[in-house]
Amino acid sequence: MPDSKLQIVPLGGLGEFGMNSMALRYGDDIIVVDAGIMFPESELLGVDVVMPDFTYLEQHAEMVRGLILTHGHEDHIGAVPFLLSTLNIPVYGTEFTLALVERRLEEHGVLDQAKLNAVRPGDRIKLGPFSVEFIHVTHSIVASVALAITTPLGVVIHTGDFKVDPTPTDNVLFDLHTLADYGKRGVLLLLSDSTNVDRPGYTESERAVRPRFEELFSRAERRLVISCFSSSIHRLQQILDLAHEYGRKVAFLGRSMLNVTEIAHSLGLLSIPDSTLLRPQDIMQMSPEKVAVVVSGTQGEPMSALSRVAVDNHKHLYLQPGDTVVLSSRIIPGNEKAIYRMMNHIARRGADLVYGTMKPPVHVSGHASEEELKLILNLVRPRYFVPIHGEYRQLSKHVSLAQHLRFAGLEDTFILEAGETLEIDHLGARRGEKVTVGRVCIDSGSLDEVVEDIIIRDRRHLSEDGFVLPIIAINKNSGRSEGLPEIVSRGFVAGDNTAILQEARSVVARTLETSTPEERGDWGVMQEKIRTDLKRFLSKETQRRPLIMPVILEV
Repeated sequence: MPDSKLQIVPLGGLGEFGMNSMALRYGDDIIVVDAGIMFPESELLGVDVVMPDFTYLEQHAEMVRGLILTHGHEDHIGAVPFLLSTLNIPVYGTEFTLALVERRLEEHGVLDQAKLNAVRPGDRIKLGPFSVEFIHVTHSIVASVALAITTPLGVVIHTGDFKVDPTPTDNVLFDLHTLADYGKRGVLLLLSDSTNVDRPGYTESERAVRPRFEELFSRAERRLVISCFSSSIHRLQQILDLAHEYGRKVAFLGRSMLNVTEIAHSLGLLSIPDSTLLRPQDIMQMSPEKVAVVVSGTQGEPMSALSRVAVDNHKHLYLQPGDTVVLSSRIIPGNEKAIYRMMNHIARRGADLVYGTMKPPVHVSGHASEEELKLILNLVRPRYFVPIHGEYRQLSKHVSLAQHLRFAGLEDTFILEAGETLEIDHLGARRGEKVTVGRVCIDSGSLDEVVEDIIIRDRRHLSEDGFVLPIIAINKNSGRSEGLPEIVSRGFVAGDNTAILQEARSVVARTLETSTPEERGDWGVMQEKIRTDLKRFLSKETQRRPLIMPVILEV
């Protein structure tokens, strides 16, 4: 690859939500921006998390100079332990982002060899031919940054996730001036968040939730239970301040909630008023009107704190009639059933549920809406534009937005999906060759528990058609079957003595009888013959195709 070519390689997060990861290559040098996970769709049975396939980076391991993290959400940092287990590269991010990463690395036993480098907005680092400046942006998690990546061909702006919040709760404004400065000097390529491109207007400020929370704190006559994303430090700060103001003590429930609040407090990002904290074990002993409980588990995850509270299965909190439960979060697509089921359990306990869209809101998004995306495009005025972070419909709409603005200097726009590359040189920009990408499914969150496609296929097969287990006892001396074969089934037909299974036993017996002594002496051959004949019979009789696993016992 010639030294004068810049290659943009999306490894995940384009054409899908989650798994955000992108490589930039110039000559023999590569930097990686983010390494996130996504939570599995319902058809990925038994899979806990899904991460990008990092084959491209492993194939060019000697070229990878470092990993740069924009912020601490799981869809941007969740796959860091998996990447660092194969590539020993330095990691750069803000102090809070790296503190969240440390917890993940510790869980996976790869913290000792990790090279973590904390940066602040305004800092610059140099990695090979790349110079990276960190630019403060506002988002639903603190310490988020955009990246200005200077390459020999020009500047690439990567926005990360953002919204333009004019009144952030910590009073640290989005650094629009630095973006505008780069725009004046000339930007080669803009990579911009597309999550909320289909929402008109502006995303509301984080402060917009305060009036609703004030109303809830003043109106709730009993216990107030609030569930929000554990990473929403700004929201947690407002809850703590209001609890102090209205004379309530606050308890945190849920492992992620406890971890993140502890980290944020230790870094001075979360201020806890004196005498406000309440130990979880003391919740039920306090007068209900004096308690606010902040719980993780907004998405109805089966073993999360809120899911357990909803069915009276939490050791520190059970709901009582008149309690108020607030879901201060959005429903992530795909989680609707689990969340509504959890909400039904809460309602059955006589609690008042507050959720959904209302004015004033109980939740605001952390992503930019249409007008903010226009603002960034107009400030940066890139020569080329590639939308990132979204499904194809969002990427397509974001490109239309850029084309309709018709600002001076925009030469071309590209819609890329994971694996589709963009090449830029002194002649211009064009699509490059595709690279190997894909999904790696993980069970139990362990580095060793990679789930192959064939396992997912078998799980789906089992879930749809069940399995049939023909058990045959063969005399090792005579090679003959000892009595009629037994057939065990699960998820196929009810009971083991139905007519269809009796006929199936006869089919297996016939297969054994019509086989030669030589075939009967080769168990591999016999298993395949039994599977084929039984499959044909069951498919013809039931129009179903259960998983057939013949078991041959030597007696």
